[in-house]
Amino acid sequence: MDLGAWLDAIKIWTESVISTMGYPGLVLVMFLENIFPPIPSEVVLPLAGNLTNSGDFNLLWIIIWAMIGALSGAMVFYGLGYWVSEERLRILVEKYGRWALLSVEDFDKAVKFFERHGEAAIFFGRMVPIVRSLISIPAGLARMKMPQFILYTVIGTSLWNFILSYAGKLLGPQWGKVVEWVDVYQNVVLVVCVLLVVAYLFVQIRKRLKKADA
Repeated sequence: MDLGAWLDAIKIWTESVISTMGYPGLVLVMFLENIFPPIPSEVVLPLAGNLTNSGDFNLLWIIIWAMIGALSGAMVFYGLGYWVSEERLRILVEKYGRWALLSVEDFDKAVKFFERHGEAAIFFGRMVPIVRSLISIPAGLARMKMPQFILYTVIGTSLWNFILSYAGKLLGPQWGKVVEWVDVYQNVVLVVCVLLVVAYLFVQIRKRLKKADA
């Protein structure tokens, strides 16, 4: 099975779990989505949002139960960061990350994102593809206080859950279009990140040149 077919199979399984198990299925899938990024929340939540139109789901309960599942998954990665060294984690990602479509570059991106934005990265990182799954690890590595970690995770995850599920509710049978929008959003985020890095390097180079001329 090639990668595309495998991802399609994951999406089909996700839709089946949500449709048949209801809220417990939503919790399960959101838990797995946080430790296995190929399960996309941009499929899970719009689908659940669409099901509110038939009365099978309630928007508020979607946000709450999806947050519980996501927080549970985030705590797993927080624990890994807290109890395992960064060097050991990098080795584990290098050896086994391919099974979850993760690379050392993804891991390093999450670490740098946390280093750059501090504890606020836990809030903003929940709305950045790939980073939202891995951002819990550097929080654990930095020994971020658990109450703050939980608070930022709950707020950031709930906002993301609301945006995606409400979009699914508005689009109804066309909820699948949310995936296309998230793809565009992801590309925009990547471009912005590149521009921010370039701007940062430019500022640092100017500072060093000024010191050299002084």
